[in-house]
Amino acid sequence: MPAWIVVCVFLSGGLGAVVRFVLNTSIQRWWNRIFPLSTFLINCIAAFFAGIAAAAYFYETVSYSTYLLFVTGFCGGFSTFSTAINEMVGLLRGRHVLAAVAYFLVTMFIPILCVMLGWVVGSLNR
Repeated sequence: MPAWIVVCVFLSGGLGAVVRFVLNTSIQRWWNRIFPLSTFLINCIAAFFAGIAAAAYFYETVSYSTYLLFVTGFCGGFSTFSTAINEMVGLLRGRHVLAAVAYFLVTMFIPILCVMLGWVVGSLNR
C-alpha cells in the first residue's frame, strides 16, 4: 500500500475525530438527560455513511483507496464504539440499569439498520 494512502487515512481520521468532537459538544450543550444521545447519533451517522460508501465501492463508483480514506479514516475517527461502551458502564455504575440496557440495545441494533439504509441510498443510482 502506498505511503500516501496511509497518510491520507491518518489525516481523514483526524478530521473525523475533530468533527465528532464539535458535534458531540454541540449536542451535549442542549441534551442534559441520562441517555448518551450524542454518541448514539454520531455512531448512527457514521454507520449510515459507511453503508453508502460500501455500496459505492461494491458498485465500483469509488476506488478502494477512496473507500479506505472515507470509511477507515473519516468514519473510523468520527465514530466511537469505545465511548459508547464506556457510557454503558457509567450508566450501570450509576445504577441506571434500564437506561444501560436500552442504550446497549439501540447501540447494537440501530447502527446495523443505518448501514443497511446507507447501502440502499448508495445503491439508488444502480
